[in-house]
This record gives sequence, structure tokens and C-alpha cells, in this order.
Amino acid sequence: MNVAGKHCWRRSSLCSNEGNCVELTQLRLGAVGVRDTKNGTNGPILVFSANEFTAFATQVKQGLLNLC
Repeated sequence: MNVAGKHCWRRSSLCSNEGNCVELTQLRLGAVGVRDTKNGTNGPILVFSANEFTAFATQVKQGLLNLC
């Protein structure tokens, strides 16, 4: 999916002052773009379908993923 263009990126409320942040944006057809702020605005963007992102977020909230 081409994610070129302007998007309204939202930063995690758990972002540290050291730049360890994740940002999200809504893309076409309900897809979600995710990027790491350490890479700047030209870094890679992971793109998830709405269903994929919802499943991921649900598993994180339920503590089902070992993210450490």
C-alpha cells in the first residue's frame, strides 16, 4: 500500500522523552500505519489491516504477548 502524502500521526501516550515512541495513523480502507519515531519521518512504516491491528491491540491489552 502506498502511504505517501500527509497523515495525522498520533504518538503513544506512553512515549518517553528519549524518543522511544510509536506513532499511528489511519490509512485508506481502515488500514493502520505504525512507525518508530527514532527513524524520523522517512523511516519504514508497518501497515496493518483494520482486523490485523485490532487483533494485535487486543492481545497486547490482554497481556498475551511477551513484548519485553
